[in-house]
Amino acid sequence: MESMTTKLKCKFRTGFSQDLSDKLTETYQFVNFITITHCYYYFSWLSRCHWYVEPYNTGNSAWVYNDKIMSKTDRYRQSTWLEFMYRRLELARDLLTSDGVILVSINDENRSNLDLLMSQVMPGRRVGSMVWRTKDTGNDNTARLSQVHEHILVYANSGFTFAGRPVDKTKYANRDSDPLGEWAPQPLTKAHSYIERPNTYYPIQNPETGYWYPCDPDRVWAYASEKEIRERCDNESEVQAALNGLRSDTIEGLISKKLIYFPDCNDSEVMQFDSKDALLDALDKGTGPISPKKKTPLLRADLPDLDFWVGKPIAPGRPSRKDHWNAKPEEARRAPLSSWIAGQNETVGDEEDIEHVRSTRGGVANDEIKALFGNKVFQHAKPVTLIKSLLSQASKEEDVVLDFFAGSGTTAQAVMELNLEDGGSRRFILCSNTEATSKEPDKNLCRDICAERVRRFMTGTRHHDALGGSFAYLTLDLIEEADLELDATPEHAQALLSMRDTEQLHLPSGASDTHILPVGGDAHVTILVCRKMDEAVIRQLKEWPAKRVIVYSGRPQTLSDALPYDSHIESRALSDVFDYVKPTTSTAEAC
Repeated sequence: MESMTTKLKCKFRTGFSQDLSDKLTETYQFVNFITITHCYYYFSWLSRCHWYVEPYNTGNSAWVYNDKIMSKTDRYRQSTWLEFMYRRLELARDLLTSDGVILVSINDENRSNLDLLMSQVMPGRRVGSMVWRTKDTGNDNTARLSQVHEHILVYANSGFTFAGRPVDKTKYANRDSDPLGEWAPQPLTKAHSYIERPNTYYPIQNPETGYWYPCDPDRVWAYASEKEIRERCDNESEVQAALNGLRSDTIEGLISKKLIYFPDCNDSEVMQFDSKDALLDALDKGTGPISPKKKTPLLRADLPDLDFWVGKPIAPGRPSRKDHWNAKPEEARRAPLSSWIAGQNETVGDEEDIEHVRSTRGGVANDEIKALFGNKVFQHAKPVTLIKSLLSQASKEEDVVLDFFAGSGTTAQAVMELNLEDGGSRRFILCSNTEATSKEPDKNLCRDICAERVRRFMTGTRHHDALGGSFAYLTLDLIEEADLELDATPEHAQALLSMRDTEQLHLPSGASDTHILPVGGDAHVTILVCRKMDEAVIRQLKEWPAKRVIVYSGRPQTLSDALPYDSHIESRALSDVFDYVKPTTSTAEAC
């Protein structure tokens, strides 16, 4: 059952730091759900960026996350998979910081189900989805539709934004000696027709030249007109109510503030029709006013108020809104991130206005695994470029990245490489299980592939320079709640308390005569765990150099009885450490 209480059993690889005071970077080997639960209780202050490659719910009997095999013909297979994911995502949600984000990779077949599930877990926090082309070659799918892409679902708390990239300032110039300085033209229209938004379908006049500009009937102005509002309202109170309800200036207000740019034109380019027949004749011949870019007519015979344009000088070009560089802080001027994950050398048409995540195709990841281990020891890995590019957009330099379907450890490599590139100090927590099966009972993916990959990139290989750093490799054991008194040890308590209360991880010295295990602290407050409690230990505790000493032991009352009423020592039961993890009830199989 997944509802069992957990204890921690620490195992470290030789040559790696055991005191992680500045880098709490870890790889966990254990049942996936229990590991996340452990993180929930002991790292609830940590993670801002979560990256997950979800099990893709193939229905194969080798699906190692559940002992109850799901058949492809099982009508309730989706329900089983969704429950499997729901409990993990619910914990992941609660681990997020206020500006945290969850990025989930999923195939096309299960995207819709997972998207609905994510919306239930994080209602109102859907940012969107990204599309990654995984291969250049086709596959043998039905109906001659080749599935060559996967999705990255993005859900985040309200404080999150992607990094984007700085806007190109070369687009900003002072074309008209504007006293407000450099500016760039921005569209003055929005994607609605004159039928959908009749109140913003009106002509605009340049007050300095007297030239008029027709509204595009298929893309009306983005700003309301006070003149139009007054014509549509019955009295002044209605006018004022309408004006007060606007979220921005009227077009008249923008023009009076000189925030509208009217392009220069020659008098010979200005059109003027002396009669409606002349105007209709020009429209019929296609020689009337047109949109400069789309080359579509701005006036048509079926449009209302054609009589208005008789005798009016109609200028070419389109007015635009001035976006002054100094109107926003430079940090706020960042190009948004595209939902299309572009290839490494792919040319995309909107590169000037939108930033793109770039990645190699999925097959490159297999080559990366083979180059590192000599053969393809892991299936369906994600390329480092994909995760590194996403993290460069979704994480900050001091963030902790949590991946609880760690697979081959690509996330760790991506974090280390990204830190090397931008000087960051990101940390990672990877969670995985052994993926052992009845056919491969000795298989240990977490130890032999995931953690080994981390070790090799930290220390370097023949083909890769050392990325540096250190990490802890830990395993989790299950203990029934009823057995805690017998099986939980001071060493377990020391490990749990150090991670929970000090953001460090201390290992016991191993010496049997060391009865006091330090957890952490300073001259003001210190946390200790005692293996035994006798007169010699109590004397040591009384002399401990700290103003406040918190002691966990198996005999808390013995220590309390030996202390004066106003002692600076607080005696607590060892069992209190493990009670911090509250067991839950569930009927689901262990996954």
